[in-house]
Amino acid sequence: MTDVNLFFASVNIGCADPGAQAHFWGKVLGREVTAGLTGGTMTVGTTDPGGRPQMVFHPAPEAERIVGGFVPTLLTEQHDEETERLTGLNAKVLDQLTLGPIRLSVFADPEGNRFQLATFVGE
Repeated sequence: MTDVNLFFASVNIGCADPGAQAHFWGKVLGREVTAGLTGGTMTVGTTDPGGRPQMVFHPAPEAERIVGGFVPTLLTEQHDEETERLTGLNAKVLDQLTLGPIRLSVFADPEGNRFQLATFVGE
């Protein structure tokens, strides 16, 4: 088995009102609600690797919310190596970008479901 250096960092949910959604889920789960790292996002929970995955609510157009606004994010310190491993498992890279301190790659799994790979790169 290959060394795997990934863990679930967050579950991202596209929505019309990130603040309202975050406050709802914060109350449901009894977890803290804070502003996200990028404009317009709200988070529930912590980025502590030993904690539960964080929920990130971000503004999304209606079409994205209908198709599937639920997007898991995996966190790694070895972005290039994990990208190569994931594509070797038949994941397809859809987009690559930097959002503030985060390097982000958006993938589709073999059935087309989206997920993300993130690495904190600093500012």
